[in-house]
Amino acid sequence: MAINPRKAAIVGLGNVGASIAFALMAKSLYSSLVLIDANKNKAEGEAMDLAHGLPYASPMRIYAGDYKDAADASIIIITAGAAQKPGETRLDLIAKNARILSSIISEIKKTGFEGILLMVANPVDVLTHLAVKLSGYPEHRVFGSGTVLDTARLKYAIGERIGVDIRSVHTMIVGEHGDSEVPLWGLTNISGVPLKDFCEARNIPATEKEMDEVYVEVRDSAYAIIEKKGATYYGIAYAVARICEAIVKDEKAILPVSNHLHGEYGIEGISFAVPSIIDRHGVSSPLEVPLNGKEQLALLKSAKAMKASIEAGEKALEQ
Repeated sequence: MAINPRKAAIVGLGNVGASIAFALMAKSLYSSLVLIDANKNKAEGEAMDLAHGLPYASPMRIYAGDYKDAADASIIIITAGAAQKPGETRLDLIAKNARILSSIISEIKKTGFEGILLMVANPVDVLTHLAVKLSGYPEHRVFGSGTVLDTARLKYAIGERIGVDIRSVHTMIVGEHGDSEVPLWGLTNISGVPLKDFCEARNIPATEKEMDEVYVEVRDSAYAIIEKKGATYYGIAYAVARICEAIVKDEKAILPVSNHLHGEYGIEGISFAVPSIIDRHGVSSPLEVPLNGKEQLALLKSAKAMKASIEAGEKALEQ
């Protein structure tokens, strides 16, 4: 079946899936959007609600459907899974969401789907690894949202603290989308000016203590949001829309998505976030950017934690 490059599908219409649908509609990236959920009424309700905004947006068909309706989509975005509860880490979700993912991948494969699978459900790195294994699709067609959101949170936090437009902040978080994520302070710059040089010129404190405070704020921001409102969904919706934009426009944009590693950074056989080129074909091989000693050690530590989590996910599928 021929792929329709202007057609997308979302599996899972909870807060995250519905917010992604809204963000995709707002960005006018697709002409057709299929909404799939185990609760068909929920998908139909979301489709109706979104469609009522179309007179003020670009022409687009938004409708509830099933997996066969997504067979010719250029991308299927998987958000379905158990929600993260207050006090629960993303890794606590492994067993529940691994089984849910297995059933979803099984249904997608039956349709002969040949597009891109974008994993968003948590723990996203573990589920991306399992999706590669379960689907059997080429690795460039299966990747996760990774730390694209975490990176946006870091840019926002830095911009707010030093008083500049957050779009002028260039930095990245890599590794696990979670507690062991690694900020790349060595590469952080403000429109090309190294962060420490910029702060020194403007008499802004930029010691290791200040940077650690920013990192902890960013790392724990999801927990703070969940405690206050029960879930996070707007930030990840725009992060996913950014990834989709890079695909639709064949941008070759560099984003820290969950990608399968084959020795890059000294890490083998797991999926987690590293800088990668995104275009209409999906994700390319991971890019190796220069890391300082502290960052390299932190990334290896994150990888070790991910290996244990992936093993837990694989065991859950065997039960």
